[in-house]
Amino acid sequence: MKLKFFRPVILLAFIVSVMLTGNIQAQDLNSAILLTKSEQYERARTMFQQLIQKEPSNARNFFFLGENYLLGYFADTISNSLTVAANEAKEIYQRGVSANANEPLNYVGLAKVANYLGDDRTADEMRAKAQSFLLPYKKIKKIVPPARDYAFTLAKVAESYIKDGKVDTAKALPLIRHALKIDGKNAEIYLITGDIYMLVNDGSNAIRNYNLAQFYDPKSPTANMKIGYVYARSGALQSALEYFEEAISLDDSYAPAYRELGQLYWKAGRLEQSKTNYRKYLDLTAGNIPAKILYVNSLFYANDYDEVIKNVEEILMVDQSRTYMNRIAGYSSFDKKNPDYDKALEYMEKLFASVAPERIIKKDYQYLARILLARNQGYSKLVDERNSLKTQLDREKLRLNASTTAADRTKYKASVDNLSGRIAKLNDEIGKADLEIDRAFKAYDKLLEYNPEDRVVLNEMAASYYSFRRFEGAAKTWGKMISLGKDDIEDYMRVGRAYYNGEKYKSADSVFNIVTKREPDYIDAYVYIARTYSRMDPELKLGLARPKFETLIEKAKVDSVRNSVQMIEAFRYLGSYHTMNNNLGRARDYYNRMINLDPNNRDSRVMGYLGIGTTETELARNEQTLEGKVAILNRAIEAYNRTLEIDPANASVKAMLKSIQDYQANIKKGINPNEIKGVIRNSAGQPIPYASVRVKDTAAENLANAKGEYKFEIPQGSEFLIISADGYAPKEIPVTATRTYNVTLEPQ
Repeated sequence: MKLKFFRPVILLAFIVSVMLTGNIQAQDLNSAILLTKSEQYERARTMFQQLIQKEPSNARNFFFLGENYLLGYFADTISNSLTVAANEAKEIYQRGVSANANEPLNYVGLAKVANYLGDDRTADEMRAKAQSFLLPYKKIKKIVPPARDYAFTLAKVAESYIKDGKVDTAKALPLIRHALKIDGKNAEIYLITGDIYMLVNDGSNAIRNYNLAQFYDPKSPTANMKIGYVYARSGALQSALEYFEEAISLDDSYAPAYRELGQLYWKAGRLEQSKTNYRKYLDLTAGNIPAKILYVNSLFYANDYDEVIKNVEEILMVDQSRTYMNRIAGYSSFDKKNPDYDKALEYMEKLFASVAPERIIKKDYQYLARILLARNQGYSKLVDERNSLKTQLDREKLRLNASTTAADRTKYKASVDNLSGRIAKLNDEIGKADLEIDRAFKAYDKLLEYNPEDRVVLNEMAASYYSFRRFEGAAKTWGKMISLGKDDIEDYMRVGRAYYNGEKYKSADSVFNIVTKREPDYIDAYVYIARTYSRMDPELKLGLARPKFETLIEKAKVDSVRNSVQMIEAFRYLGSYHTMNNNLGRARDYYNRMINLDPNNRDSRVMGYLGIGTTETELARNEQTLEGKVAILNRAIEAYNRTLEIDPANASVKAMLKSIQDYQANIKKGINPNEIKGVIRNSAGQPIPYASVRVKDTAAENLANAKGEYKFEIPQGSEFLIISADGYAPKEIPVTATRTYNVTLEPQ
């Protein structure tokens, strides 16, 4: 009887005990989840491990522990590695599957991991596996698993479509709507829904769902903090402040709200209040090293880089195992207002030397590349200086070889030695810089291994190649972006310009021709085609660029005002080309077009008059007679004087003018001031043989030759010439300063 009597009591006690144990375990799970939400990840992990030890078959404990690892990564993407965190979470989810293969949540966790790691096929398989446990139903009350768990699983599947700040709403939102149809009072589902809308920049729908989450869980601070974040992101700082404070009023130990307040006050420039809230955040997270690391991350995102470095040094003094903190110190040394590139590199060197390869993250390679390039930002200046010194050295060597006195040899030898020493020093500096620059591009290559089609990285890499005169690398990298679909006209132009500057002229020409075929009126492409052919014929002997510049003029003259710069460049080349090839009349025409195209362009007018001066000087050299040379040089002198009217301080032009004037003076010394010459023709332009040229009122007379040409010396002070021939009316010509008299006689 006793046995029968006690059995119900024992059974009742057992049931109560199980219920109490279940409630305690549920409370412990909720506590661990709340610790995770409060960003006390390590304390939460300890509690999860204890729960798993007590109840190893409860697969949900494994799921939330895996979430803890993933959330821990996203709370500190600077210190942590996604690959490491994802693999740690994956192992936990797999243990959850082993504990209970019928619990769908761990398959959702595996889908998240696969999604983060870019394994879309596995992610889809795991989502399908999770949903296979959500059995079809007719009535929600009879749903398996229970409605709350069923709906929560659907929401988590929707959440698994989030990656890199983006979400596939076409797949996620139908799942969310299904989940809310089943359980429309679950605050967690509304929080996930709000997060999805935030990712597509729909702040109104995000806030609406966060408000519903708050309604169904009024004691939770999370929804208010998320609403505050929406307002902070949109710049409504006062509204954000109110929601953060409301979150704290609901739970004054909710650490993330203090961190968000710290960032908010920093944006508002209220630095002391910012630091107070950050310190409160640190105190609430027990002041342990992981919490301090999160505090340091907050300082980093608030751009308080000096404070970051100070705290990192403090952490490393206490716990030298946290060598990954060198990462954020390196980033901060680079990003701060007065960057310390040497210190930044030192931190990054320590990071790469002490952290396991799988814990190196993609940003590490990007910062390393940027730091190395920033340390060598004077590279182009060094190369230019070396090239300039080489030119000087070549000139001084020629002078040394041509020197005829001991004094000159001593002087030029000293100059050669000095220049050689400076060049050797620069070569050493450039060699060291080249090593670091090459290392930077190797870091970019490692960065691209994470995503070979990352256009932002490719563009940064190509621009850096270009800045550091690795033009072929720039062309190929920009070319890769074109192959990925970014192929507007300017993309091709960047590739072409890179090949052009890298002296790969055939490649450049082929790229620019792609542009002209796609857009026949794209002027810059014609400019670079012409320049490319000019570079292939630098001495202008072959005239390779002549037809290209002529084509450029035809294209540009459609709008000569807008395209005046391009037309002037073409005129200048063609003027030089025709001068070099002794087509001096055509050269002069192009220089005149330069002068007249844009009266307000001082530079083009100066270049035009200089070109005319050069052309006239060449004409003078080709002229056979001294008098002809003098007359032509007068035109050259006039051109140089016009140049000085525009640019009075131009020392180079002044030197040219003096040289021409001296040249003309020397020519004049060989001219007889009383000698005259000319040709006598009839009205048809035919020469009149043996015509008479006589000085009026004197006996001085000369006869033209069979070609009508004459030359003779007339008495000083002569006033008139009488020109006559049989069958023609004589003509009287006054004597002036000119020395040439070409005369036409009319029939008598």
